[in-house]
Amino acid sequence: QVQLVESGGGLVQAGGSLRLSCVASKGTSSMYVMGWLRQAPEKERELVASISRSGGSTYYSDSVKGRFTISRDNAKNVVYLQMNSLKPEDTAIYYCAADSSLRSLTITPKGYDSWGQGTQVTVSS
Repeated sequence: QVQLVESGGGLVQAGGSLRLSCVASKGTSSMYVMGWLRQAPEKERELVASISRSGGSTYYSDSVKGRFTISRDNAKNVVYLQMNSLKPEDTAIYYCAADSSLRSLTITPKGYDSWGQGTQVTVSS
């Protein structure tokens, strides 16, 4: 039901930063747990970060903890992923996703109901 569109990806050198954004339409984003996931070639889709409906709780994978920050602006129906200290292993297509269940946080990819089309992030060494 909710439609998600990601933007902000690109090419950056190791140690650099990018900020991804996800705009939700045809739905109120505050109704959903939101997450960012990524998929690199020959790898499984991986949860990067999740944020609760109010934005009061967050979850990060061990690989990005301390470097990435997820946030949301429910008034604008936007969720962000600030990525700092990027590493080549962060290279992937990054997807925004929404979960309409009653969970506080959704920490597995299969828990999400709706997905965006993705934005490519490439980190050079």
